[in-house]
Amino acid sequence: MKFTTTEGVLESTPQRLIVAGWTGRNKGAVDHHIAELEAIGVPAPSTVPLYYQCAPELLTQAPQIQVVGKETSGEAEPFLIGINGRIWLGLASDHTDRALETYSVAHSKQIAAKPVAGELWPFESVRGHPDEIVLQSWILEEGAWTLYQDGTLAAIRPLRDLMDGANFQDGTAMLCGTLPAIGGVRPAADFKMRMYDPKTSREITWAYSTLALDAVA
Repeated sequence: MKFTTTEGVLESTPQRLIVAGWTGRNKGAVDHHIAELEAIGVPAPSTVPLYYQCAPELLTQAPQIQVVGKETSGEAEPFLIGINGRIWLGLASDHTDRALETYSVAHSKQIAAKPVAGELWPFESVRGHPDEIVLQSWILEEGAWTLYQDGTLAAIRPLRDLMDGANFQDGTAMLCGTLPAIGGVRPAADFKMRMYDPKTSREITWAYSTLALDAVA
């Protein structure tokens, strides 16, 4: 993958991909969400947070991904990657098969590509104010873009804590958890996302679409 930065273009082929789940900072809200999902058949996590292991080949910067069936959806998440001894912050989508979650969350994380924006910020450039960074996403519904997620990274466990819990190293890429979906989690074929730093007025944006393949049995 290639990334643009203020210091030039970076190329990286991660050797390890982690998708961190259940990373909400408010324990009560996380417990409530777990109970809601259990009620519809999604197994509770063995621990909180949980670090799902995924194939790094799932990371993509393609404008379209292919999925099986129509029950998938994206989630905007902060993205961390270790390159040449430095940590970089970006934006990614944990695209997930919602129907498969009722069988296994780990399998649902592995089944779909993970779109990654083409820009990175040095992690040290936001170290003093990560909680102020805004995370947003939109889905295309009935021909109009609908706000799907909106909040700040203050709702997610501190990124440094997540790195420590995941044994984050050079060559590691990690999606760090997400914000609640406004109006509930639901499938959508078109997804766009934004990360905005109010301290510097920088932003990262990305968009992609999904092509649903028939689930032939």
